[in-house]
Amino acid sequence: RLRCVTATPTATPTPTAVYRRAIGQSPTSAPGCLRGRACRWPPMPAQPSTHTLPHVAAPRRRFASPSLAERNQQMAMYMLAVALGTLGAAYASVPLYKVFCQATGFGGTTQRVDGERARDLTPAEDGRVLKITFSADTSDEMPWKFRPQQRDVKVVPGETALAFFRAENPTDKAITGVATYNVFPPKAGLYFNKIQCFCFEEQRLRAGDEIDMPVFFFIDKEILNDPAMEHVNNVTLSYTFFKTGDDSEEDEDEEEGEAAGATALAR
Repeated sequence: RLRCVTATPTATPTPTAVYRRAIGQSPTSAPGCLRGRACRWPPMPAQPSTHTLPHVAAPRRRFASPSLAERNQQMAMYMLAVALGTLGAAYASVPLYKVFCQATGFGGTTQRVDGERARDLTPAEDGRVLKITFSADTSDEMPWKFRPQQRDVKVVPGETALAFFRAENPTDKAITGVATYNVFPPKAGLYFNKIQCFCFEEQRLRAGDEIDMPVFFFIDKEILNDPAMEHVNNVTLSYTFFKTGDDSEEDEDEEEGEAAGATALAR
């Protein structure tokens, strides 16, 4: 005989039941299940959500790359800025270097003062006598004859002194020149003060001209308080003339103007 058996549908186990089976606990083995007490099961760990959204990468920003012409323009502007900065630094370095040399006496650079200070100068009492020797020279391109009118002078710190140099232009054209200067020993440049000097500006000699040029100076009394200058009794002042321009055309124009003026007066 066949007997019909009705199958009872099996319920789907819940996650909690699956967890309890996994940890090997039955309803009777859980704490508190004895003597009719309510079962206390260990807390079930949090289940990961099955409805998480997929990771979506952040959109990347795309910048338009500069064209070749724009890059060339940027490079040209950069190079122009560098060139202008270099040129400005070159012009600024000359006066800055001059100020530095005058402030420190570097390289034998002398000081420059005005005549007001010379009026208040007094020779140092019991100061030692310093011998100032003069030297004159010209560059290879300068055809002038240049020499000191005296070999040396003797001064006391705080006392003014006057010396002369003679320059002659033996050529048949006008020439402009400028003199550079320094003293030896170089440390003495910090105390060598010039009130008036032909080296402060350019000198122009016409053809065959000859001129005596003065140097009015003094040695600062502070030199007596400098231990480095204690044994220095001789100081050499040197000048070198350099050619800065050939004024032959300008000289001819002046001569023509003078001739025209003389002709007008004769008439």
